[in-house]
Amino acid sequence: MKVPLENDCLAAASYYAPRGSERLMNLGNLLATRYLKPADRLVGIIGEPGMGKSSLIRGMFPGLELTSDDNGIKVRPLPLKNIDDNTYFSPHTYHLDIRLELAFDQPGELAGLIKSALEKKKRVIVEHFERIYSALGRNADLLVGIGEEILITRPNVFGPYPKNIYESIEGTGIYRKMAHSAEHLTLYVLMEEYGFDAPKIYSDFPRGFVIEFPEQPSFDIHELENKVRGLIKKGVSVEKNNENSVVVAEKQYPCSEPRIHVDSSKEIMNFRLLKKLFYDPVSETYKLVGLVGEGAPESYTYKLQFDDEDFE
Repeated sequence: MKVPLENDCLAAASYYAPRGSERLMNLGNLLATRYLKPADRLVGIIGEPGMGKSSLIRGMFPGLELTSDDNGIKVRPLPLKNIDDNTYFSPHTYHLDIRLELAFDQPGELAGLIKSALEKKKRVIVEHFERIYSALGRNADLLVGIGEEILITRPNVFGPYPKNIYESIEGTGIYRKMAHSAEHLTLYVLMEEYGFDAPKIYSDFPRGFVIEFPEQPSFDIHELENKVRGLIKKGVSVEKNNENSVVVAEKQYPCSEPRIHVDSSKEIMNFRLLKKLFYDPVSETYKLVGLVGEGAPESYTYKLQFDDEDFE
């Protein structure tokens, strides 16, 4: 008889998805510590391309060899096809990207590889799990979806099912991209037109960003907002330069997650800056807050508390 464990009662937990790869890896490590059990053999990862799934997986499973990642690296042959259960040093955990592998193998074959690995007591991390669920015929032990939010669930026979997770996050990642691009455009104006050095501290929250200053700056927030809106109207893009930087108006700037940006700044909707700086007595910094979109989704447990005059 199976004895239920304490966190078998988990229905779903949600976190807003940060943008930087280091922040994603740190959050992934936290999720693994809180929710991953030693007996979990099948972990499903769900999310659209460019949402930081690779960084999240690296945080949850440090040292895991990814068969594909955001850098375009593809491991061939697929390690899952060459499991030698007689070798003591064979890996315990395997990864595969179903979206990629379906270009080479049929769903039934991939499902068979996963089942064989599970029978050999291996752990399998499956990206785009919703695409193999039907052929596999079983749900994951742990399901993780990443879009604007990160949803983590421990499904049972009644669900949630992969399609439920996908439908919850589908199309929401655009807000992360809008906020990230708006942040870089704001930094561009601060550095190029106001002469500020690159801020040392960044943070983010649902549909927004925070830029922190060690001393109270003296710029006019209305003017800054109008300058950034002018760049958005022109369609100035924030383009990936390499894995650690982007290019804005032909100038290179550091960026910890260059893939999470809109193709054109014209895609940024309803950009605005709160019209006052927030002083944080803990960090002793002044925070400039920017927002995009129409407010946080209803699924968020907490709502950011701003007064009407903060927008005026």
